[in-house]
Amino acid sequence: MSEPVIGVFALQGNVREHLAMLAEVGVEGKPVRRPSELDAVDGLVLPGGESTTMGKLARSFELFEPLRKRIADGMPVFGTCAGMIMLAEDITGGIAGQETLGGLDVTVRRNAFGRQVDSFEADLDFAAFSTPYHAVFIRAPWVERVGRDVEVLSTVSEGPDAGWDRAGPEAQHSRIVAVRHDRLLATSFHPEMTGDARLHGYFADLVRDH
Repeated sequence: MSEPVIGVFALQGNVREHLAMLAEVGVEGKPVRRPSELDAVDGLVLPGGESTTMGKLARSFELFEPLRKRIADGMPVFGTCAGMIMLAEDITGGIAGQETLGGLDVTVRRNAFGRQVDSFEADLDFAAFSTPYHAVFIRAPWVERVGRDVEVLSTVSEGPDAGWDRAGPEAQHSRIVAVRHDRLLATSFHPEMTGDARLHGYFADLVRDH
């Protein structure tokens, strides 16, 4: 069986960093900006960025509906930060009329942990790994609801106080920051910024097994 080719949505976000991580785990990565490039990949990374802008750019480049169709047809996708928002079936804290690609049965709160100044790092217990994963959170979302078939891979119990204050009195002691549903993987944080390629390797194996 030949090695898969994994695309990186390249209209916004840390494209080069994700491509470098894919290369580190021995997978060919390609930038995706148009439908013909999407047709040539076996899986896709949706990087961090600004989720509303990503949706608008995907529309402008006639990539939105092809992306939605590939996801519905079963293409493996790894969404990070804004990419997690793009995969979510439902969002809170978004702007009026904000679109998502959907496919992942979760509700995600946009900018849940606060603004850029509220960025933080944390060592996470991760279901797929035997040692902690060091995660970088920048204007990060969190998952407020998971569907019945969604696996929670990691939670965080720290972060800026502002994020917990906005959650109200019902706030939990931890927040869901990584999930998987079959072929769809999503994290609140930026795995391309840590130097730890394990999540990209995990996704590459998911694509291989698809």
